[in-house]
Amino acid sequence: MNLGTTRVKTEITAKPKVRPNKSAFAAIIGRPSVGKSTLLNRLCGAKAAIVSPVPQTTRNSIRGIVNRPEGQIVFVDTPGMHISGKKLNLRLLETAARALDEADIALYVLDASRPPGPEEDAVIKVLERRDGAASQKTVAAINKIDAADSAAAAISDNYLKERLPLLPSERVFYISALRNEGIDAMLACMFRLAPEGPALYGKDCYTDQEPAFRIAEIVREKAMNRLREELPHSIYVDVADMELRSSGTGKTACQTLWVRAFIMAERESQKGMIVGKGGSMIRSIRLAALRDLKKVFDWKIELDLRVKTAQDWRGNDAILKKLV
Repeated sequence: MNLGTTRVKTEITAKPKVRPNKSAFAAIIGRPSVGKSTLLNRLCGAKAAIVSPVPQTTRNSIRGIVNRPEGQIVFVDTPGMHISGKKLNLRLLETAARALDEADIALYVLDASRPPGPEEDAVIKVLERRDGAASQKTVAAINKIDAADSAAAAISDNYLKERLPLLPSERVFYISALRNEGIDAMLACMFRLAPEGPALYGKDCYTDQEPAFRIAEIVREKAMNRLREELPHSIYVDVADMELRSSGTGKTACQTLWVRAFIMAERESQKGMIVGKGGSMIRSIRLAALRDLKKVFDWKIELDLRVKTAQDWRGNDAILKKLV
């Protein structure tokens, strides 16, 4: 029996286009106090970097992770480009330059509220060393537009046109990290520049800092914002001991993170100013740090905070290697 040819109707269904996943490291660079740390915290939606009005608050490459439907960008906040021959400052410059060399994208942040100076030229030189006069992976953000008039902001814009003449205008953004203005457009541009690749961190992560480092940074922030003159630059924080302790059973069970940390002064004469009259200053620092730490960790926090001296630590290579 001839059944003839069996015809099979094939329905071709168009598959939706799959957007390639983006993944990149982006180094945030600029001179001190341009708002890099505030911008990092705004980008990742949480406090990844400490913030202080004291220049050169950032001493390490701090990572903040941004997850969007387009993919993931790991932003690296770097120490401000500061011209100095001191050992600590030289190591900070090396840290910033190294982060830039390893990044896929450079986010160059300028301050709209003050004119460019010699430190700005130092940033340009690092950019030129990395990719030449016109980096294909550089984005510029003129920050603090909320604190400057249009004429002041235009000075930074003109500086960019003069020093990076081949940087496309569509990669220059006027932003306010404090007020969350212009951030989304800048971020969209950076995702367009980012290479394809898998996410490097889980989608629930906004930083990769170890607990001891986060604790030390938060304590240092609270100290820097309360101490005056040279003292903020003369201290670092050493977390000497940490222990996760359990107590109670059943519904009353809880865990407490016990921490002993030392604010390290450069000279013996500075200890009294950090402790304060009747222990008032160290108490204020401790309580302010605890308020922030409770937002960061799920555990109850107990902080034993003391003051010690590390004589002339900013010239000590062993200590600097540990800190930076």
